[in-house]
Amino acid sequence: MSRLVMWNLITLDGFFEGSSTWDLDWHELVWGEELESISIEQLRSADRLLFGRVTYEGMAAYWPSVEGEVAALMNDIPKFVFSRTLRQVAWENASLVSDDAAGAVSRLKLAGDGQSLVFGSGDLSATLTRYGLFDEYRVVVVPVVLGSGRTLFGRELERLHLRLLESRSLASGGVILRYLPEGPR
Repeated sequence: MSRLVMWNLITLDGFFEGSSTWDLDWHELVWGEELESISIEQLRSADRLLFGRVTYEGMAAYWPSVEGEVAALMNDIPKFVFSRTLRQVAWENASLVSDDAAGAVSRLKLAGDGQSLVFGSGDLSATLTRYGLFDEYRVVVVPVVLGSGRTLFGRELERLHLRLLESRSLASGGVILRYLPEGPR
């Protein structure tokens, strides 16, 4: 069975995106060889990537024209795009899922033995959290305060207790936190 893992970067004040869509320039504060190596390791262990519409559109506009190991992995891996508004997806190895995200993800988890990774995709992450489908949350806390932006999960979730699995500091000053969900408290 595949494990569903969320991977996101957030600011110290809790935002995963700035005030506008794709306002992510602060990612550069932690990006470098160390985080690239971790990203490659994660992608190699993944069966698939899962995206919401907005994240898919940004990723599909960027990765096909980029070279390097991360780009090759991003382009080659199977991708599932969850959207009620898109009618087709054009990125290599991408499939569209237009209804019942929770049911589709439950079926995908049964169909693999590696990891299914969710990048970005705040709305999709909130839905999958609401249904208790994540097996692990991985968050990189970036040492910056934005002051405004979009929170990762929105504000409509019930309390969920998490158990720290690992904390790892990066030379850039970022901190990777890995959590396992333990249920509501």
